[in-house]
Amino acid sequence: MIKEILLKTEALLNGHYLLSSGKHSDGYIQCARLLMYPDKAEKAVGLIVDKIKGLEFDIVVGPAMGGIIVSYELGRQTGKPSIFVEREDKKMSLRRGFTIEKGQKVIIAEDVVTTGKSAYEAIKVVEDYGGEVVGIACIVDRSSQELKYPIYGGIKIDLNTYDKEECPLCRENKPIMKPGSRKME
Repeated sequence: MIKEILLKTEALLNGHYLLSSGKHSDGYIQCARLLMYPDKAEKAVGLIVDKIKGLEFDIVVGPAMGGIIVSYELGRQTGKPSIFVEREDKKMSLRRGFTIEKGQKVIIAEDVVTTGKSAYEAIKVVEDYGGEVVGIACIVDRSSQELKYPIYGGIKIDLNTYDKEECPLCRENKPIMKPGSRKME
């Protein structure tokens, strides 16, 4: 069902993309295109809720930008509070009066997980506050390596990902697009 929603909302893209991790890919998932429709967001996140039934957690934390709406909708559907971490001086932090209590069980919410970089930045903030991360929830899991925490994805999609030096699209001189929200460092 999520793949159909991604296609219908033109969120599943083909081309040559520079990912926020610095890697290149022949595809990109622009979940913002899906999340602009509340009814579609509700359905997509609902599939994640089905997968985390029985998982104990107290609060949902989403990294800005991609995780904010997913975190909110996950919190709404599970009846749990939802907060987000955001960059301040190039470092993720809690602001706006948000806090995590020591020992609180936390699920990280993302739109797409590829390398887990944003999720791990959020996890560091949670752990610095004494929270315990129980997993990462996402609409699309496109990770190719094992991560430290279980991933509860609405859908698993495998897109080719390359290091810049090994990218066949670069060798073909295909124009590259950078649609992500994180600034390259």
